[in-house]
Amino acid sequence: MAHFDRSIAVTLVVPRLRRLRWLPVFAALAAVAVPAAAEAKGSRMRAYDGVWNVVFATTRGNCSSGYSVPFTVIGSRVSSAGGGRVSGSVNRAGAVAVNVSVGASRASGGGRLGGTFGAGSWRGIITGDRCSGTWQATRS
Repeated sequence: MAHFDRSIAVTLVVPRLRRLRWLPVFAALAAVAVPAAAEAKGSRMRAYDGVWNVVFATTRGNCSSGYSVPFTVIGSRVSSAGGGRVSGSVNRAGAVAVNVSVGASRASGGGRLGGTFGAGSWRGIITGDRCSGTWQATRS
């Protein structure tokens, strides 16, 4: 009987060991494939990372022109680099959408970033006046 119990144990363990011998191969493939995929994804989303100096020009309304606000882009997120609250996003193609608020003034805008330059349009209520215009950005 003892011999019979031992042969059952060997029969159950050996197939598991055969499956486990592929574990290092799968682990090696995963170690190579996962960072490469993450790096490829990261490089697409990080094409616009950095601090962007955005200059606003008013084309409609009684608002001042020439205001400059620094924005930070990290991955797909746009945030303030100082001066007001900024939230927004940028996609892989560089299309950007942003909301800005400073005190009682609020504006939203959209456009496109590419390389070290960007441009678009904005609209909002600045110190009580409804205004709109364009913006241009350069990456520092």
